[in-house]
Amino acid sequence: MDGKHMQIGEVAARTELSLRTIRHYEETGLVVPSARSQGGFRLYAEADVARLMVIRRMKPLGFTLDQMRDLLDAIDRLDSDADLGAGERDALLERVRDYERTAVEQVERLRVQLSRAEDFAATLRRRLEAPEPSRTSGSQGL
Repeated sequence: MDGKHMQIGEVAARTELSLRTIRHYEETGLVVPSARSQGGFRLYAEADVARLMVIRRMKPLGFTLDQMRDLLDAIDRLDSDADLGAGERDALLERVRDYERTAVEQVERLRVQLSRAEDFAATLRRRLEAPEPSRTSGSQGL
């Protein structure tokens, strides 16, 4: 290894993804290792790790593999050295904007869910901290 590449174990540790998940993303074409060692081991560059981090951030927001692929393609094309016409560049930027809007909407939905979950946990905590009712009083709900 030349120091510029990492084996899959190091990539898994850095991205907090399992080896199996990284291999799955390779099988689906989302992230392809930049190189292979003479022994056939997958070798990843920083750009591969960055792609995996984009995927890792998209997954909990409910994006599909096809959506991940589409966004990564738009980002790749925007970051490429290829001359993009103004129309093509604008179209790619609009695709990225659409994903950003969807991500913001999903984050808000998750905030609402989290708030409800925190309220529920607090209700349970109060129930556990409450003094024991006397046997003569009726049962009380949460």
